[in-house]
Amino acid sequence: MKILIAPLNWGLGHASRCIPLIRQWLKEGHEVVLGGDGNSLLLLRKHFPQLRFCQFAPLRLHYSKSHSQVWAIVRSFPHLLVWAIKDYILLRALLKTEHFDRIVSDNRLGLYSKKVESIYITHQLRIHLTNGWRWAEQIATHLHARVYARYNKVWVPDRKKEENSLAGELSYLSPKQIKRYHLESKIEYIGPLSRFANHPQMKKPDCIYHTVCLLSGLEPHRTLLEQELIERYQDSPERVLIIKGLIGTPNMRITQRQITMIPTLDDNALVQVLLYATHIIARSGYSTIMDFEALGILHKAELIPTPGQPEQEYLAQKYKI
Repeated sequence: MKILIAPLNWGLGHASRCIPLIRQWLKEGHEVVLGGDGNSLLLLRKHFPQLRFCQFAPLRLHYSKSHSQVWAIVRSFPHLLVWAIKDYILLRALLKTEHFDRIVSDNRLGLYSKKVESIYITHQLRIHLTNGWRWAEQIATHLHARVYARYNKVWVPDRKKEENSLAGELSYLSPKQIKRYHLESKIEYIGPLSRFANHPQMKKPDCIYHTVCLLSGLEPHRTLLEQELIERYQDSPERVLIIKGLIGTPNMRITQRQITMIPTLDDNALVQVLLYATHIIARSGYSTIMDFEALGILHKAELIPTPGQPEQEYLAQKYKI
């Protein structure tokens, strides 16, 4: 089987949860082609340098520093629509010259074809809104459902029973909604996806950090959190590691007093420092939660939501320690 997989370039979470799928397909002998844009595509290429890749339309959205991100997305709706159409057009052009047996889109809205089995990955069947936007939840959920109803399958990286769910109410629609959008045979709960699942036993690292800060997400809030953490720990008596989450930048290690900063770490080194840390700080993105659950370290994680992002606010509250 020849498979095209393309994640949304919104932070690194969409790409990181595609990694275990790609590993499994390669193990089964399938041919995989990577798609996407920006840092998410760079992350996949870093893990699978032997695979071919193709560029799709870039999505350039920036969070507001002080306002609700919902409002920022609402204002960007025309841009989102144009971006989805560009993806759809680029895919149609690609399919004229190349055959695929399956197309897998992680939250890329326009990456589907009527001629090829098309699968959409999302953990947000239900859109959760806050800060005066609760009235728009049904509208947002409806619009999203109209998008993924165009696909042959919807893969939800969560457990089928809500009481055992990692994403809580986000991963589920009511029976009435499922029937309304004709999703009875389309939704499949494939279980949590983590690149750290079944990781090998890790030896104790040479340097153990008391606190590990794992940064991610869009600007300006990635940089704002970095600055906040540097200020918080500048006089710390304990060793602190800040992993900046910057792909494609020189991997220079900088140490200021007890704080060490590095753009990124490979998977094995990252697992080592996370397992042996006493305290972990990260954004409350769903892929991060799946990774921490796979490593058994969710209990020692301080999850900080991106300000004004309802999904992360909901998950941070759900896993508040």
